Amino acid sequence: MKILLAWLFVCAALFANLNGISDTLAPQEKQDLSNVDIPYEENIDTPSKVLYLNYEKIPQRVLRGEIFEVTIKTLCVVKEFVNITYKLSNEEGLKIVDPLPTRTKDSKYYYDTFYFIATSQDAKLPDFEARLIDVNEKPYKTTTLAGEKINVISLNPKSDFSNIIANSFDILEYKTTTYDATHNIVVFVATVENSDISALKLKDVFKQGIESVTHSNHDYKITYYAIVGKNISNLSFSYFNVLKNRFIFINIPLIVSDDSVTTQSDLKPTNQSNEIIKMGVAAVVAFIAFLMVLWRKRYIYLIFIFAPLAYILSIALPSKEVCINEGASIYLLPMSNGTIFEKATTRYNLQKEAEVKGWTKVQLNNEKIGWVKDEDICSR
Repeated sequence: MKILLAWLFVCAALFANLNGISDTLAPQEKQDLSNVDIPYEENIDTPSKVLYLNYEKIPQRVLRGEIFEVTIKTLCVVKEFVNITYKLSNEEGLKIVDPLPTRTKDSKYYYDTFYFIATSQDAKLPDFEARLIDVNEKPYKTTTLAGEKINVISLNPKSDFSNIIANSFDILEYKTTTYDATHNIVVFVATVENSDISALKLKDVFKQGIESVTHSNHDYKITYYAIVGKNISNLSFSYFNVLKNRFIFINIPLIVSDDSVTTQSDLKPTNQSNEIIKMGVAAVVAFIAFLMVLWRKRYIYLIFIFAPLAYILSIALPSKEVCINEGASIYLLPMSNGTIFEKATTRYNLQKEAEVKGWTKVQLNNEKIGWVKDEDICSR
């Protein structure tokens, strides 16, 4: 009997140990999110963790000054919610391009992509603190993904480097005109893909800047100006092409033109071309009228000679002076959002150089060339 009781006691102990082992293993099995479907939270009375984050894409190497992306893979165990928001903090040696991510989704995960610029070789990603915004404003625990170190390297460029690191930098068109007695101004339109365009800086120029810019994400179309000495025959600079992994040299020949610059998207003098066409039509009309006078001997046709000739003279010989109002802004280029380099302190006359739609090109008393809006011209 004692042997039987002892055997029963041993069996009971083994059974209790097995239950304890299975209880300790069960929670560990639920941590593997890729293999186990986490049940959706339906009725949560206290804050709980409902977001699970890890890195989906981190670059192996980043150039200092390069825009790079980091993608966070997120699993949410709540069926219906308003949004997933992020708070980024504790970054080192980085500039956050946009704190709002670009989001995509598949059947199970959310993929949020953030963009950064490396500003130092000692760089670390920020901590990503994710918060679920619930439909019923129910509170949940935030989930934080710790930032990782980024491998950043610096370029060793030549002196003509423009500080631009991009997928591409293409010159669409350019134009050079006189700025003052000792300088010319060159204006070019360029498209730039995946770059921090604010870093653009050309060497050995008197003055420079972006006149206008349009962009989609990190792709830009810019109008840029540079004021250089009249002894400079070429505007040359280089940028680093990330896709080709090498420096690309760009050269713009500076051929001074008397034609006026019109808009940021078209550097050719289209308005002047239209007026030249009108002058040509008027000249043809005057010539036909002249032939009619010779043939029919009727001098009534002289009106068809003098009227077109008067029109041609009115275009070809514009007023040499123009009056501008006090406080009028003098623009570097004929663009409403362009650079203002001087304001009229009083009402005075300036020499008129040319005009395009809505703008008049004038020569200032210091011999610099600028543009005035027609609305700032004195009313007569």
